[in-house]
Amino acid sequence: MKTTFIPCTDERLAYMGRLDDSKKESVRFIYAGSQVTVRFKGTYIAAVIANTMMSSNEMSIGALVDGKLIKSVFDNGWDNHDKQTVVLAEGLEDKEHTVTLFKRQAAYHFFEFYGFELSDGAEVSPYKKHYDMKIEVFGDSVSAGEVVEAVENTGSCDPENHCGRFDNAYYAYPCITARNLNAEIHNNAQGGIAIFNGTGYFHMDPEAIGVETTWDKLSYYPEGPYSDWNFSRFTPDVVIMAVGQNDPHCEGHEDRDIKDPEYRKKWKAKYKEITSSLMEKYPKAQFIFLLTVLMHYPDWDEAVKETAQELDSERVHYFEFTRTGKATPGHPRIYEQYEMAEELTAYIVNSIKK
Repeated sequence: MKTTFIPCTDERLAYMGRLDDSKKESVRFIYAGSQVTVRFKGTYIAAVIANTMMSSNEMSIGALVDGKLIKSVFDNGWDNHDKQTVVLAEGLEDKEHTVTLFKRQAAYHFFEFYGFELSDGAEVSPYKKHYDMKIEVFGDSVSAGEVVEAVENTGSCDPENHCGRFDNAYYAYPCITARNLNAEIHNNAQGGIAIFNGTGYFHMDPEAIGVETTWDKLSYYPEGPYSDWNFSRFTPDVVIMAVGQNDPHCEGHEDRDIKDPEYRKKWKAKYKEITSSLMEKYPKAQFIFLLTVLMHYPDWDEAVKETAQELDSERVHYFEFTRTGKATPGHPRIYEQYEMAEELTAYIVNSIKK
């Protein structure tokens, strides 16, 4: 079949997220929810990518085809870094279509995006969209949309051996909130992450990696390898700080007790240090501290609240969902993510945007 290739550098494409575009021939997709949109007239579209696995989980990418959400699973292997063509849609009506390719998962993998393969002679037009605001997120698996599609397990524990099959950043509450507010979003969330290195569940071999390492990174895991983010590329109006769920865990040691005065002081100090650095980089941004509806000890909510209050700024806000820490022992599913998004949207509209 003859096709038309649209390279990743084509100016008619529109990107969103912390993306690595330092290479001429490809754009690296790293963070969950990172995306690229194309508008074209034709009947077929595929993405040309080269994938790098970070785990044995199912590998897939997501796409929004004229508003319809699809998932494309692709074959892969630890040593397979070759280019592959992943079909997103075929047999479309021969009319104009808008397709957004996005990264469903967080650090289970990253991939190089080389461009779109379209039906032969497809006509591409520039995709431009006006956004009313910009949002940035620092959070964990809930904010990244992990296990969100396991809807049969709503309100209960995660299914066994889910292995990335139910992850979908599109349904993460920050991304839903962004769509509600017509906002451009950089969702820098990563499953298992905590504030400190050596705590949480992200990249535990040889030592867990925390937000203290990742907050200013483009590539935020050593196999990437690490690279710094250029903060001049994106200046948000609202920054959501949603870290604390995984922080009790410390590999090989007893869980960290936030009720311990010495540890509480140390933890809050590091959280404030990271936030203060972001506040300097974004001098006009508003910051929202929160934890999600995934069950956790309420002592952590108090610690997050104190951290926000001790920053002593009109730009820093503490927010609680109606069911913060109470809704489910497993990851929030689609319904619960929408529940959080609706409450957060209302808070931003009524308390932040005024």
